[in-house]
Amino acid sequence: MRLPTSAHSAQPWRIHEIARDFDTEDVWQFRTPGAGPDDFPAFLAALQAEKASESSGISGVLFKIRWKLGEIFGWDEESAGTGTRVGSLRDRLPADLRDTPTPDDSDSPLTSLYVLDNEYAAEIANGTMHGVMHLGWVPDDTGYHLQMAVLVKPNGRLGRLYMALIKPFRYLIVYPAMTRNWERTWQTLAAARR
Repeated sequence: MRLPTSAHSAQPWRIHEIARDFDTEDVWQFRTPGAGPDDFPAFLAALQAEKASESSGISGVLFKIRWKLGEIFGWDEESAGTGTRVGSLRDRLPADLRDTPTPDDSDSPLTSLYVLDNEYAAEIANGTMHGVMHLGWVPDDTGYHLQMAVLVKPNGRLGRLYMALIKPFRYLIVYPAMTRNWERTWQTLAAARR
């Protein structure tokens, strides 16, 4: 379910001190019925183990098209990424976040920045934008739910145009597919714990 930007900005996330100059592009909620305050690390690990399922269906086709376009136009070349076109947000991390162990992301286009008991952030940079995927564990009336925020800093006019063009695809295809996958992952994890 899509949420207003304030659902992210009102939370005391550590990402706020690191990515102040990024715009909040999207905020999305994933239902995790029965989740408790200590379930975030296990759910994050389950999501990381399920990455392969996100590359299927229409959403998977869209990602394949995106990677092909990136190859053709050079958006994903090393010179367009972190450490070259833009500095990594790792350079902005305070010592306590820099020292947190992060998951193995060698098979992901995202590079993990930090992991806490209720928060995770990873970054990506290419020729169109510098982005952050932020996951947070938020208390609600039924326990806790997962909240994802996508923070971006577009790369000039091309980046702003690119973000505008992919917006309908994110809202109509990518996020609904991600919601189904991630909520199913939670259900599987919750069932295994019973």
